[in-house]
Amino acid sequence: MTSQLTVIYSDAFLNHDTGYMHPENSGRLAAIAKALRAAPWSSQLRWQVPTAIADRDPLPWVRAQHHSQYVDSLEQLAKTGGGLLDPDTPISSASFEVALLAVNAWLDGVDRVLQASQSTFVLSRPPGHHAVSDRGMGFCLFGNAAIAAHYALQQPNINRIAILDWDVHHGNGTQALVEDNANIAYCSLHQFPAYPGTGRATERGLHNNVLNIPMSRGSTLPDYQAQFEDAVMPFLRDFKPDFLIISAGYDANLADPLAGVSLQPADYAVFTRYCREIQPNILFGLEGGYDYDALAQSVVETISACLETELSVI
Repeated sequence: MTSQLTVIYSDAFLNHDTGYMHPENSGRLAAIAKALRAAPWSSQLRWQVPTAIADRDPLPWVRAQHHSQYVDSLEQLAKTGGGLLDPDTPISSASFEVALLAVNAWLDGVDRVLQASQSTFVLSRPPGHHAVSDRGMGFCLFGNAAIAAHYALQQPNINRIAILDWDVHHGNGTQALVEDNANIAYCSLHQFPAYPGTGRATERGLHNNVLNIPMSRGSTLPDYQAQFEDAVMPFLRDFKPDFLIISAGYDANLADPLAGVSLQPADYAVFTRYCREIQPNILFGLEGGYDYDALAQSVVETISACLETELSVI
């Protein structure tokens, strides 16, 4: 292995305090960072701090996808010490600023992939794929992947963006924020029925640019491989994206406490190899995953597959 991958990370992401025993907590990032620094190829990682909010204001990109009333109310709630957006989604006094920094990290990820022709992993929180235009939900505040996709479309020679969401929960927010844009495709494999109750196969987007693949409880790698071969890969190849974003959630692991799919960490290396057949340089951004060990090892497997200098035949 002689290639390199950028990890965009800041300790500031640990400051989004979700409270005692909440599954989406700072320990997730700490576990991943520790595992990456211990990996045998750790010298091939380039760690990058996200652009400071003072140096690039992400709010115009956020407000382009989220209603100003929601953004303003979120900022005000944080300023008054925090509270609950919904029963699952608490924020602290730091959460608004941290969420904006996470958006900058995803935008930096787009820039890094394009400028360096290098896969990049955005190791940030809070996650984003459940956030819809007028509210945060499901642990998510801003639609990071959707915002990044719209940003990428503004870059030179980028005309078509694909988002693949392999989080175990359907990215209802991402789908809602991109499905009206014919130049963005969204594909999700997710447990169904499960939170948030969306993601039926009949949801195809306004331009036939959405592919939802409901997965049964207990699904394993062969079930996913069949869907990659028969559905995901044809969909992505037909769309011919210039840029590929992965909403990289790892809660489809057997060990994860919040879902019922039975994947193993090594399976994400298989998924990554499929994706590299579409675009060799990919933007990954963290979504879910709540068992520290399975989460960390899954990210290690993902990045390991990115660092392979030759794509393996699957």
